[in-house]
Amino acid sequence: MATAVHRGLAPLKQELSNGAAVIAQHTTTHRAVTIRGSVAAGSGHDADSALGTAHFVAKVIDRGTASHSTDALAEAFDGRGVSLSVSVSRHLMTFTCTCLAEDVEEVLGLVAGVVTTPTFPLNQVELRRTSILTSLRQDADNPAVVATDALMAALYPGGHPYGRAAKGTAASIQAIGRDALVDFHRAHVGASNLRVVIVGDVEADRAVRLADAAFGGWTHAGGAPLAPPPATPRGSRTSQTIAMPGKVQSDIAYGFTSVVRADPRYYALTLMNTVLGQYAMGGRLGDSIRERQGMAYYVFSGFDANVAEGPLMVRAGVNPSNVARAITSIDEELTRMAAEGVTPAELDDAKRYLIGSMPRMLETNGGIAGFLHSADFFGLGLDFDRRLPGLLEAVTLEDVHQVSRTFLAPDRAAIVVAGPPADPVAAATEEPRR
Repeated sequence: MATAVHRGLAPLKQELSNGAAVIAQHTTTHRAVTIRGSVAAGSGHDADSALGTAHFVAKVIDRGTASHSTDALAEAFDGRGVSLSVSVSRHLMTFTCTCLAEDVEEVLGLVAGVVTTPTFPLNQVELRRTSILTSLRQDADNPAVVATDALMAALYPGGHPYGRAAKGTAASIQAIGRDALVDFHRAHVGASNLRVVIVGDVEADRAVRLADAAFGGWTHAGGAPLAPPPATPRGSRTSQTIAMPGKVQSDIAYGFTSVVRADPRYYALTLMNTVLGQYAMGGRLGDSIRERQGMAYYVFSGFDANVAEGPLMVRAGVNPSNVARAITSIDEELTRMAAEGVTPAELDDAKRYLIGSMPRMLETNGGIAGFLHSADFFGLGLDFDRRLPGLLEAVTLEDVHQVSRTFLAPDRAAIVVAGPPADPVAAATEEPRR
């Protein structure tokens, strides 16, 4: 049975006979259609002995299908001006493209072929292996990536899927053969965990019919969604320095685990994080560390609730001589917010910004597709766009103060600094000042 929401975005959702879910939203702004879909085949499904398999599959899955050779598939997409993007998160393998409205039936068929019957040509496997190894070398030479990856490993130890190397390692990628890619696809990619969102100048009921024609005959079930274990909150502060000779900048990654997406505190944490420094040079962190003290090339905070407790992270890039001072300043800003909360003006500004940004977020087909896909993945409902402003407005000063006290605890932070060899975090191992 189809269910429709007639206000706000008014999406239509239909479950196909094979278990796949299709969500369609009709828009008429442009003669174009965005297709965004996913399967439960993210990096969290990688075997411990074969890290990077999901990422490898994503790089080769669009290199040929049962009905199209590598060149024929590329020509079919290129001839319609379509670029198919395939990416991997911890939970999902996601495919996205935009096409002209008159091409949507053909493009859905091409996308369905990529998802359901990839051939993983051996020559393309080897080409993509080389590309992935190059990307890994570039990541290993980037202090920001090194610091962030090391922080995730510190926050999610013991083989937790959020803490493992999503792209794998040079050794694991070298060891993954074509058969492993085929086996991963067979084990994890299937109709029962397929979600397809279609947004654009195509009537919603027709979009569902086209998706059914493209995917409805797929009978392979696939694997179960990733169910990661809870993340254990840290009980003490730790610091790690990673020496990277030849670099002139040090990158700081400083963080905690927070909440699952379904936690009611999500909205208070979102507003707190916006005040703290979600948007690069803005917020308390940017005002203190970059603007008033002039210490950081960049500084911001990020909050990423997920199926398991996601990270709450502060990131900064500084001159190596300023690392200890910058960490102390982060400690001080977090301690002050935990003790005092945010001001009424800050909370009002954060609410106004987040609620006011929704029309901009939903003004493109791609933005709408991403919003609906995320809302469905987290079970937030087809009417989430209409409920979200009220959920944010309902957050009180005390709600924000409570999550600040709970989660902004410098004495339980994990800190990683990657940059020129030195001893820049000696001061960070000391107990933060209260």
